[in-house]
Amino acid sequence: MIPVLLADNQYLTHAGWLYHLEALHVVGPFREAANKAELGALLHQHPDSLVILDYTLFDFMSAEDLVNVMLRHRSSFWILSSEELSTPFLKHLYYQTEQCSVLFKDSRLEEFQTCLSLAFKHNRYLCARAVQQLMGKQVSASEQPDKVLTQTERDILRLVAMGKSTKEIAQERFSSVHTIMTHRKNIFRKLEINSVYEATRYALRAGIIDAVDYYI
Repeated sequence: MIPVLLADNQYLTHAGWLYHLEALHVVGPFREAANKAELGALLHQHPDSLVILDYTLFDFMSAEDLVNVMLRHRSSFWILSSEELSTPFLKHLYYQTEQCSVLFKDSRLEEFQTCLSLAFKHNRYLCARAVQQLMGKQVSASEQPDKVLTQTERDILRLVAMGKSTKEIAQERFSSVHTIMTHRKNIFRKLEINSVYEATRYALRAGIIDAVDYYI
């Protein structure tokens, strides 16, 4: 029986993973992690786990940070499942490790099923969208930051970088949580970033937030 570490902080997809995994009847006990520290502790206890991770909702600092964790736990295997992952991020993973598969949250059911079955054998799987990103050519958005983000997106990026949650931003801007999540998704896609840490680093570099405000 293979232990599974579920590291997805989005309720609906978290519940979906539990449903599909329980239906397989081939996995060991489930463990859940809410952040990188908890995940690391669980990997020490269960080094041969299948890890299902939404990278964009976790506190990894970069693709390299994630790969380093994978390499420290070589008997584990990972499935990355997020709404958006940038092309540079995917390329880094693809060339640095074969320890993980990639799905997007809008992947077809057949892709989820194939990915899971291969993951238990430690065989890598890339969904069609990930393959298209890796094979396609994209212009780097970070080359012209001021021309990429709308003023609304810059305002939301500033609030994200200051540590506010999606719910807090929605309340402050009198918007729905869904609207803020859509803006956040677009910001991450345009800037080719994947985490709040990267968003904060970008906002500091671009002058969207002041370092003094950030550290306060």
